[in-house]
Amino acid sequence: MHIVFQQPDINTLTKSFDLDESLRDEIVEIKDDYAVGPLKDIYSNEGIEARKQWWRNVLAEGDLHGHVDTGEVNDNKRIEEIKEKLSSDAEEKVWIWVAPNKHDVSGYYWLMAQLKEFVGRIYILSLNNLPFINDKGNIFYPVNLSEIPPREFLKAKKLARLITPSEFEIDPDEWSKICNENKTVRILEGAKKLSQHDEDFFDKYLLEYITTDWQKASKVIQQFLNKSKHTTGDMFLLWRLKELISKNQIDAQGEIKKMKDFEVKKKAEETNE
Repeated sequence: MHIVFQQPDINTLTKSFDLDESLRDEIVEIKDDYAVGPLKDIYSNEGIEARKQWWRNVLAEGDLHGHVDTGEVNDNKRIEEIKEKLSSDAEEKVWIWVAPNKHDVSGYYWLMAQLKEFVGRIYILSLNNLPFINDKGNIFYPVNLSEIPPREFLKAKKLARLITPSEFEIDPDEWSKICNENKTVRILEGAKKLSQHDEDFFDKYLLEYITTDWQKASKVIQQFLNKSKHTTGDMFLLWRLKELISKNQIDAQGEIKKMKDFEVKKKAEETNE
């Protein structure tokens, strides 16, 4: 069973199956982005509901308004299905694909902390600092699994190694510390090290792409995603733009809901008549 943390990873991994049938198996996507949002008591009903409510607030009146309650993102159901499959089939194994980005690493921590009873059957394929060959024949270091050409998965599968018993002790403890800090934003500092920050962490970077001219919110967000060193999901950025507007830090015009509905620009300079 392959486990990935981003939708594009499924397409890339599926294409690799045509090149190596030994890879072909079920792919499960952990859909929530655990690099953002509250994690306090994340495995309790109260913590799960608190996180859902946070996402409702973030997505309110935006492009994915109401998405939380569609049931599409239900990782707790997925983890129960994974554990049930492992319990019912002693030969079943899990491969967790982890690229060097905060989304995958945060998802890895959330996931593996719940699989301790299956030690000896859970593998990790960590792509941290590993070179691959792109379609032009050049060496590169992928940040996301989806960046790897399907043929390169033949090499990637050799990276699979068992998560050790000591890792099943140390990593959940580290994850517990992260959860108890109760911060909102997580940034990957290297390997599996995550630093934590407040919800406004991206604001100063986002402001760099807001000019004195009116721009669609969607354009500002796209520029940020294409150029900024530290990025996150577009819906989180849309929420941060709305927060900057509500705090009167930037000007806006239009209906402040979906990212194509309104425009933003720097605050007009106040002039004395």
